[in-house]
Amino acid sequence: MTLKMSSNINKSTNVTPTLSASLARRLAAMIYDAFLLAAITMAYALAVITPIRFALYGMPGNDTGWVGFPLILKLLLMVGLVFSLCGYFFICWRKQGQSMGMKAWRLKLQQPSGELPSVRQCWWRSLLAPASLACFGIGYLWCLMPPNKECLHDRLTRTQVITLPKSN
Repeated sequence: MTLKMSSNINKSTNVTPTLSASLARRLAAMIYDAFLLAAITMAYALAVITPIRFALYGMPGNDTGWVGFPLILKLLLMVGLVFSLCGYFFICWRKQGQSMGMKAWRLKLQQPSGELPSVRQCWWRSLLAPASLACFGIGYLWCLMPPNKECLHDRLTRTQVITLPKSN
């Protein structure tokens, strides 16, 4: 299996070659991050949805006739949830180029120049990556094709995910 090589300047030593992240590592990091996203979703439900439910409809008692929120409120709550989940990745990527799952699998998101991604790149990537997965994973399978071995959302946002060397 041939992997794309790029050079990354490590401040503690000389130039260290880095490998483009494999699909297996990306998927493993996604599974790790999925647990964190589930926790964020539960926190959002507790902090936002539950108080709105209590404010509009009172304490849930024997209200078997409750059919849920109105459509417009459901849409607003969904937008808020998506914003919260994208915000997790935005903060992680802007701060150090790694989400918790990426740290565990020694992956880093960066621009081809080696800099951290810009604000715009982070927001677009956090919206495009789930779309790449939702389309039967075709956007992720894109990284199996040479020569660049990058996912579709990597290409669209002009970013790259690299594998960091093992630390001693």
